[in-house]
Amino acid sequence: MNQDTPGEKLLVSRLHHVQVAGPPASEERARWFYGEVLGLVEVAKPPNLVARGGAWFRGADVEIHVGVEQDFRPARKAHVALESGDLDALRTRLSALGVQTTEDEPLPGFRRFYANDPFGNRLEFLQALADNAELSPT
Repeated sequence: MNQDTPGEKLLVSRLHHVQVAGPPASEERARWFYGEVLGLVEVAKPPNLVARGGAWFRGADVEIHVGVEQDFRPARKAHVALESGDLDALRTRLSALGVQTTEDEPLPGFRRFYANDPFGNRLEFLQALADNAELSPT
């Protein structure tokens, strides 16, 4: 289905949240990384989901749920891409807190790097270049 095709309607309007997985008893490490390091705010899970473990985090235009998987394996290729208004400051903060960052191939209109969360899940961090700000979804 294409948004430009006459008579067809876009059925999905936006991304609500992304879930990444972590091993059992990983909530404190998730709180440290997603809350303290990235500055997202932890939000209460609905009472009927609390027993599953994990933690939910929210920022201005992003929501990340960290779910618990008994047979956990990190996502090393699939990843969440998070946009930053100050990529250099974010990278400096990650490095200062012992989080290793890596470069990748250029992406037109963006500066970017990768890092792993405490569980080994791959995360992409990017910032739109000033002359390509229209490429950014925000």
